[in-house]
Order: sequence, then C-alpha cells, then structure tokens
Amino acid sequence: MASNLRHFSSFALALILSISFSSSSVWASQREFDYFVLALQWPGTICAQTRHCCSSNGCCRSEPITYFTLHGLWADYDDGTWPSCCTRAGFDINKVESLMPELQKYWPSLYCTSSKRCFGGKGPIWAHEWEKHGTCSYPVIQDEYNYFATTLNLYTKYNVTRILENAGIDAANSAKYLSGEVVSAIKNEFGATPLLVCRHGSVEELRICFNKDFSPRDCVNESSTLMEDISKSSSSCPRYISLPTYEPLVHGDLRGKLVTSERTNMNRLVASA
Repeated sequence: MASNLRHFSSFALALILSISFSSSSVWASQREFDYFVLALQWPGTICAQTRHCCSSNGCCRSEPITYFTLHGLWADYDDGTWPSCCTRAGFDINKVESLMPELQKYWPSLYCTSSKRCFGGKGPIWAHEWEKHGTCSYPVIQDEYNYFATTLNLYTKYNVTRILENAGIDAANSAKYLSGEVVSAIKNEFGATPLLVCRHGSVEELRICFNKDFSPRDCVNESSTLMEDISKSSSSCPRYISLPTYEPLVHGDLRGKLVTSERTNMNRLVASA
C-alpha cells in the first residue's frame, strides 16, 4: 500500500512539473511585449458588407451602431511583429459575467462567423482576443478579468467617437474628411499619433497606442516629423475619407416594407433568437 502511494505521489509530482515546464516554455519562446495597441472598429464600414444576419452579429441590431466599437487590446513589439497565444489559459465566460453588458454593447462581434481559438475550435470574439492577445499581456495584465476590464476602461477614458465629434467630424454618408484632419484631431486630444486603416476610402479601424504604463505613445516611428507621422498613420487611406452609416438588414425601407424576402426571413430569425 505504501509503495503504491509513493508511486502515485511520484507520478503526480512528475505531472505537475511537466505542466509547469510546458507553460513556462510557452512564455520563454516569446519575449515580453513592448507596447499596447487599442484597436477600434467603425461599424458603418464593416456592417455595410453584411449579407446575412444572426443573433450574435452586432450589425443586425435594430438600430445602427454609430460609435467606434472595440476590436481588441493587443500586445505588440516595436519591430512590427507581435506575440500570440502565449499560454493555454482558455477563455471562461463566467469570469467576465459582471462585464457582459459593456462587452455586448461596446465589444460586439460584427460578423456571423465564430472566431478561431488558439488551441482548436471556435468561439465568441472575446475568446479569440483573450487567448491570442490577452495571454501575451503579462506581466502588466495577469488574468482574463483584468484584460477585459482594462480594455473597457481605456475605451471609456479615450472616447474616440466623442473626440472626433468635438472636432466636427461626424458620421454621415455624404461627408468626406481629410485623413490628416482625423489624425490631428486624435493627436491633439490623445497626445500621440493614431493609426488609421481604411477600406475603399472609408475608415475601417482606428488604433491608438500605449506604453506599458498606459501612457499614450505614437503608433508610428517617434523619430519622424508630424507630417511624416500623418502620412504613415493613414497609409492605407486616401486623402479624403468617410465614416459611413449603414442600414441594418432588419430595417424596412421608407415605405415600411422590407427590402427583400431574404431580409424578412432573417428578421424573423433574429426576433426568435
């Protein structure tokens, strides 16, 4: 009996050491990150491409989203690369249950497809962002709850939608703005140069960057001049850009009729979800 207990204890110890070594090996293979990127999405650009609806797609809400939503908080390297999937700490929705109202409003998925998870399978966008990026935020952010709470706090503190509105830059299908004006409006308020990402002349993402103490920093080369910063920060954007609105698929047209029978079917599906 004593021999069996010793054998079991030795096996258990070996298993624990093996798990610990495996976890530390993942950390050792990817060096500590250099800075954070807060990536924001403009729903008008993404939702305009929506062709079918589902209950998890924020583009299918009854009213269009007219503010920037969260894509994620990413740990990046100064050389333009980034770590990913740093540990096997899988997403547990129960750990962020108290944050769900904010996550659903400000961090919705804008697609019907599920997001790929680091070690197999698919799940909600929050699972993808935590497993791929959040696990690499150590030692600044040490657990799942703090990753999402920190991201939401940064999003609220630096309200990009309000910053642009205060500068006279608002969402409108017919309005065009100089990309340099958008960059300058954020830079003047935030204190650092953002990065714009466009699709067909419309803003798709706006990214602001932070040092590891969450003080603002440029998303581009700090040694470049202001005009070079503006040029680099909007390299995927034309000179004039827009922040378009969109009509959700569940909306009817001006005559109160649904646009297509497909939209009618989708509306019923969303209503019953």
